[in-house]
Amino acid sequence: MTSNMNQSDMNLNYLWPHQVTENTRRSANYQPNIWSDTFLQSLASKYNKKKFDMHLKKWVIKVRGLFAQEMDVLQRLELVDWIQRLGLANYFQKEINDALVSTKNSNNFGTQDNLHGSALCFRLLRQHGYKVLPANMLGNFLDEKGIVKKKSSFADHGKDVMELLEASHLWLEGENILDGGGAKKFATNWIKDASSLSININDIVERVVHALELPSHWRVSWFDVKWHVRQYQKEKHMDPILLELSKLNFNIIQAKLQKEVRELSRWWENLDLQKDLSFARNRLVESFMCAAGVAFEPKNKSIRNWLTKVIIFILVIDDIYDIHALFGELELFTMAFDRWDAKELDELPDYMRICFNSLKDVTNEIAYEIAGEKNFDMVLAYLKKAWRDFCNALYTEAKWYRMGYIPSLQEYLSNAWISSSGPVILLHSYFATMHEVADDIDNFLHTYEDLIYNVSLVIRLCNDLATSVAEKERGDAASAILCYMNQMGASEEEARKHIHNTINNAWKRINGHCFTQDASVEPFLTQAQNAARVAHTLYLNGDGFGIQDRDIKKHILSLLVEPL
Repeated sequence: MTSNMNQSDMNLNYLWPHQVTENTRRSANYQPNIWSDTFLQSLASKYNKKKFDMHLKKWVIKVRGLFAQEMDVLQRLELVDWIQRLGLANYFQKEINDALVSTKNSNNFGTQDNLHGSALCFRLLRQHGYKVLPANMLGNFLDEKGIVKKKSSFADHGKDVMELLEASHLWLEGENILDGGGAKKFATNWIKDASSLSININDIVERVVHALELPSHWRVSWFDVKWHVRQYQKEKHMDPILLELSKLNFNIIQAKLQKEVRELSRWWENLDLQKDLSFARNRLVESFMCAAGVAFEPKNKSIRNWLTKVIIFILVIDDIYDIHALFGELELFTMAFDRWDAKELDELPDYMRICFNSLKDVTNEIAYEIAGEKNFDMVLAYLKKAWRDFCNALYTEAKWYRMGYIPSLQEYLSNAWISSSGPVILLHSYFATMHEVADDIDNFLHTYEDLIYNVSLVIRLCNDLATSVAEKERGDAASAILCYMNQMGASEEEARKHIHNTINNAWKRINGHCFTQDASVEPFLTQAQNAARVAHTLYLNGDGFGIQDRDIKKHILSLLVEPL
């Protein structure tokens, strides 16, 4: 709470309308798991055969030849963009880098009279760590408030609208030309005008609507590959070689992911926790989807394995604190994590002992796989600390709930970024991608503390925006929305607008850390951004972990079941 609050303001913080009963276990009435082990074990694909890997290599060579063809600057940039959108960038890093270096070094991007080209060039260069300024590249088209200066005919500027909207989400703090909301307002008005004029530009309208719903910079690129394949098929200058490679690549990776989820499902069934933890969300496949969103590339099998297990336990522990446990049980449960000692649980219910011991075994296993014997103790110490911090943050929220206390938004966020689970997830990501510099981990984590904070903030606030209504109805602890409403005397609409602005500001700071050409940290930075993107996907249209039969089911079917 701020120091200048008066007594009446402070009293407002104790108005949370719920009744705390010490001896009643609550229920969130989560749906039973819809992805049975039998179904997962049945997943199979013809693309798991080695012959398709040979086909893939041949198609890669053919697409590489496209870069040798004569084309202008804009055509080359569009080729790079489509390769990225179709999930193929990891095969063509050299060609992409060469194209961008050539564009950057020309000092004349060849797109100055073309808003679509200038915005695309700006976006691609910034994505790849080049220090380009929006005023230099977009100043011909935008005023200092980010409002479009010139408006060409609707038939011409559909791509202008889309690219400007996409580019505006690669902003940094202080870049007012991209910060005034002009791009979003321009795109929204353009769609309304285009619809009223019955302009025959349905494909472009669809892309603009897609970007307005969630810009590509905030989307998990791998989850969007199929959508972009459908869009690419409609392109006037579509190249069938690139199209076929994208389809084959998706299907081969899908086959690998199917094998992984079968293995994880067997692990989960053998662990046999569902009966003892029946109150908690049983969400193996959703957890795997999140792990794949963080790191989809085939080489990242280990991190998908680790993160899936980590996220499963995050959900279980979250449900223990938020829903199932009696408050009197939580102090000793938290103490067990503080001391990493199951003896603290001797007098507590079986479900707590089972959960703690299972997580302890999984954490030891992950630490050993990451570090081997040499650095096992060091890695384990950091993983234990992350779990301790997570549980202590959940315990703080449980105490607030029991007291009926609504903190200020800042007090809430100072705890909620940790309870979001972002630090736990990103620490595992760090070890998976940067373990060769493990001796310097303290310095590394200090350097990227602000990045981890802002990614975790996005995770927490996306969650709150999607789940606050249901949580309030069942009397859960206060969300960011309620904290702001209570603190400021604001309406729910005003609170949601403020939370959206907070997410925007968090992304600016994330961008500030991640637009780099340092290859040594790029994998971790990409996975950190992907963790925030996964949150946008999970909570875009509801609670992706709580409700299984909506958008997330479609994502899972696309990711694991339905080939291209």
